Amino acid sequence: MGKIDELEYARSVISKEIAGLTEMRDGIDESFRAAVDLIYGKEGHVIVSGMGKPGHVGRKISATLSSTGTPSFFLHPAEASHGDLGVISQDDVLLVLSFSGNTQELFPMLGYVNRFGIDVIGITSNPDSELAKSSKVCIIIPSVHEACPHNLAPTTSTTIMIAIGDALALCLLKRKDFDREDFKKLHPGGALGKRLLLVKDLMHLNIPLVQENDLMKSVLVEMSAKSFGCAFVIDNVGKIAGIITDGDLRRKINRDFLETKARDVMTRNPKIVSPDTFAQEATKMMNDNKIICLIVSENDYPCGIIHIHDCLRAGLA
Repeated sequence: MGKIDELEYARSVISKEIAGLTEMRDGIDESFRAAVDLIYGKEGHVIVSGMGKPGHVGRKISATLSSTGTPSFFLHPAEASHGDLGVISQDDVLLVLSFSGNTQELFPMLGYVNRFGIDVIGITSNPDSELAKSSKVCIIIPSVHEACPHNLAPTTSTTIMIAIGDALALCLLKRKDFDREDFKKLHPGGALGKRLLLVKDLMHLNIPLVQENDLMKSVLVEMSAKSFGCAFVIDNVGKIAGIITDGDLRRKINRDFLETKARDVMTRNPKIVSPDTFAQEATKMMNDNKIICLIVSENDYPCGIIHIHDCLRAGLA
């Protein structure tokens, strides 16, 4: 093949795939909406299948569907022919990917589901293929030239399939009103789980509280009992008036300190977060302001406290 400029060639590969995606975007039709309707109306699973590279794409699509509120799993067509067809029920829909639509390994599975009236959504480039004929809904993708110089390795076609799968998953997400809280339930671990943690997931309810007119000797008792290194000062209606920290004690201690009132020692306008603030944002606020805790408040009334140590334990620092 000779020496090539890898950067230029890489750009040409990506350009071919972009061209394929653009053709798919411009050609998308009502069959896509029909596929969303069909999946949305089912109570079972979306069973995704495909052979070779489309099969690998199918595994990714299945994972994306499951993580965004549409239960799904991948079924290998060869395994299906050796007993795994039993996992398919009438409440399921079979989503099958094949560029040619005539992949031999798919035929036994397609024959089975057609015989028992199980709905099929096909994704293929060939509207006259066996897959298209076996499908209740068929999404036709462009018959593109692969980015591979020999037009053999599935590249542009599989990129289009991934994009269609993403579009299906996210349209279903929108239709189901699947929100951040729902997403969080399915992603408790890893970096994504950390990003979705809220302040209310980490905050403490045992709040160190004192009144504005309380003497500092009482404040010290409350601070020692709660062990957060601070105390919230509230006014006569229970709203947040200020905060007293260990730093305030060091800066303002004097001979008459124990008889001083909390309002004369406190820092006014302390940093406040709501329970629904992302814990990651609260961590950044504490780091940026060089403080160790935040008051958690609803309508100016304290409802909790979050400490930098809580965020560290959650891996958010």
